[in-house]
Amino acid sequence: MPDYRRDLLRDQYDLTWALFEYHLERLQPEDFLWEPAELCWTLRRGPGGVWTPDWADSEPDPVPVPTIAWLTWHIGWWWTVTLDHTLGRTPQERAEIRWPGEELTVDWLRGLNTEWLVALSEADLDEPASFPWQGADGKTNAHTAAWVNSELMKNVAEIGQLRMLRAARKA
Repeated sequence: MPDYRRDLLRDQYDLTWALFEYHLERLQPEDFLWEPAELCWTLRRGPGGVWTPDWADSEPDPVPVPTIAWLTWHIGWWWTVTLDHTLGRTPQERAEIRWPGEELTVDWLRGLNTEWLVALSEADLDEPASFPWQGADGKTNAHTAAWVNSELMKNVAEIGQLRMLRAARKA
């Protein structure tokens, strides 16, 4: 009996990525650091020009509205760590994941997309997952792939909404 999981996961992923490309193609450098509210999470230049994300170890209440810069860093962070786990590399720490700035972020994200597309074979889907459910019984790489789809879909919707809001405010 055929296993349709990979095809289903891939179709869902491809749809999400197509929606992301719609927004990636339209992002302008000034979109990334636009702050849509007073209470906002963004990235700030630190020593040596390194971008540092706003962060709290426990979620604040109310939750700050993220900028597109923060969201793209967030995608880069969780996706890099997911790939590290999936491909058997030493996972990087959150503070090690560097946002490349307005001019290079789209290429960075497209590179993660390319790496993800070849990361899991049909057989890999049944392997135990080490992320994001460290030590959870019964979770497989298929669960991780479904989580990537969900997390990416959520972040794409947030980026799209922010991009459209900013564009509408300029119009």
